[in-house]
Amino acid sequence: MERILVSSCLLGRPVRYDGAAKPVTDGLFERWRAEGRLVPVCPEIAGGLPVPRPPAEITPPVPGHLPADDGARIMTDTGEDVTAEFLAGARIALETARRAGARIAVLKESSPSCGSHRVYDGSFTGTRVPGMGVTTALLTSAGIRVFSEDELPEAAAYLAELES
Repeated sequence: MERILVSSCLLGRPVRYDGAAKPVTDGLFERWRAEGRLVPVCPEIAGGLPVPRPPAEITPPVPGHLPADDGARIMTDTGEDVTAEFLAGARIALETARRAGARIAVLKESSPSCGSHRVYDGSFTGTRVPGMGVTTALLTSAGIRVFSEDELPEAAAYLAELES
């Protein structure tokens, strides 16, 4: 049985920067949970950040690149550089996926860790731009296919492909 790495907040765990969760209630997601496929991870918590914590954004985001590889940093709205924590959490998420044998992930869109198609632009104005979060970029570079919570049918199709 294929395992799926999943953002803990999507499972209803209150781990987001504001102490909230973003639970997914889709039937497909619930079936995967019941089957024991889901492997939860919150890269930001794994990297040592607390809940709650100041919001953070990649500044400036570079699509498909890891911060520090291209000069980008992850900064909080109070000016604290949290790049090291985000990178540590991404590495732990990758190790978690490898230990579980997960070749697929469903992660929270727009997050500086987990965004798969877009992230906030670093201005803290709510502006989103094309790009990947740190964890998504690392997982993708390791061959793990990442989907957002808005792409469950696509994730299910890929899962079926992996299991065929």
